[in-house]
Amino acid sequence: MKINHLLVKAVAVVAIVMLLGTALSQINTLAAERQGRFREAVASVEQSLAGRQAVLGPALITSCTEEWTTEVQEGKVRKTVPEKREFTLISAPRQLSVKASAAMEPRYRGLFKVNTYAAHASLTGQWSSLNALRPQREHTGSKLNCAAPTVLVAVSDARGIRQAQVKVNGDALSVVSGTQHPSYPRGFHADMARAPADLDAPLTVDVMLDLAGTAQLSVAPVADDTQMSLSSDWPHPSFGGSFLPATRQVRDNGFEASWRLSSLATTAVADFLHGVPLCASSGNDSADDDAPYSRAAAAAVAARDGKQPAGCTETFSVAFIDPVNPYSLSDRAIKYGLLFIGLTFLAVGMVEVMRRLRVHPIQYLLVGSAISIFFLLLLSLSEHLSFDVSYAVAASACVLLLSFYGRYLLDGWRQGLAFGAGIGLLYGALYALLQMEQTALVIGSVLLFAVLAGVMVLTRRVDWYGLLQTPAGSAPPAAPQSAA
Repeated sequence: MKINHLLVKAVAVVAIVMLLGTALSQINTLAAERQGRFREAVASVEQSLAGRQAVLGPALITSCTEEWTTEVQEGKVRKTVPEKREFTLISAPRQLSVKASAAMEPRYRGLFKVNTYAAHASLTGQWSSLNALRPQREHTGSKLNCAAPTVLVAVSDARGIRQAQVKVNGDALSVVSGTQHPSYPRGFHADMARAPADLDAPLTVDVMLDLAGTAQLSVAPVADDTQMSLSSDWPHPSFGGSFLPATRQVRDNGFEASWRLSSLATTAVADFLHGVPLCASSGNDSADDDAPYSRAAAAAVAARDGKQPAGCTETFSVAFIDPVNPYSLSDRAIKYGLLFIGLTFLAVGMVEVMRRLRVHPIQYLLVGSAISIFFLLLLSLSEHLSFDVSYAVAASACVLLLSFYGRYLLDGWRQGLAFGAGIGLLYGALYALLQMEQTALVIGSVLLFAVLAGVMVLTRRVDWYGLLQTPAGSAPPAAPQSAA
């Protein structure tokens, strides 16, 4: 029984594809490992500098005591026993105005760049009255005593505080670390010298804050009416949190955005009054487990109070992102690797059938290896160059190599150049797919359909049974190749 060499070659080519698929899987694992190291670099910068920042305040807090006496019976004697209740009163502003700017200060860990920023914020809180700080007596004839109110400002990572100033009705106050609020341990406060004589009088608190952070800045709208404006020199903002900006302008050299929000549209004020934690990410953003004060902290506070986790206080949020992540793009490109190899092998096989050439399985392996090396080159170069430049260099190198090899593989410079041009078109199509994430599926599907249609048209007259029944050695040998 004679062995059909065409079937043997088909089995060998399938084995080569599986082998190359394993190689691509290893390259994909390497890309994931490098991305993991990038996350480690971000975590290292957050531990050394400050993490994602969220700001809440200014707000007013005061501690009060109520003292009264109760008569108790001890045997035949009635005694008067003094009792005391301690409680805290909190007041959120009626109007909150935030004007902030953020200047990017990238930090590096080896090859990896981490986006950090230095923010300067002016926060102005206005109260029409301080009735919320007026204590309510629970016992008739009791004695009420409240300390002077304290201005508090909470942040998610206090290590990022560079400078802070607090003024109440124009008078500067001394700033002290800590907020004196159990649910917001990070931040600072300023004690007023004395309690206001008239709680019905308006009050204005001005806070100047210089704050460093990493990747993201959020502000909690804890007022009946909140207005915020933010400008930065970073041209790639990602607006998130629970509310998108009302207006925004994104330019090549930075952006400007503004928010305006009523307490009717947010639970931030109620969340603050009930001690819902301030998170580095909230709303529609997924908080990282390693964030300085994230949902894990919210769960811890809820567990301490014997309650179910209630999430995080709603915030405005801006993330300073890199629009081109070389690792995610490399990962997406590698997913097309087997498709690239399959289309290339299909093209070589068609030429082999149509022109009656004989291409050895080793040659298939070398061509597939060159295509696989492209993805490794892309990954390594993108750590040093921009992704576009890395893609162009890696693709050009592989196209030139395959054009040169195709001259000997397909017996002629014209065929070799056509083969290289086809590979170049594949790389161009892949680049287009990477740039058009939203329409990648439909474009890829149309391209595959076009390729299949072309193969069916070109092979419509091929006698496949005749090919399978052709005895070994009947195909004319390929013409001798010149050494040039």
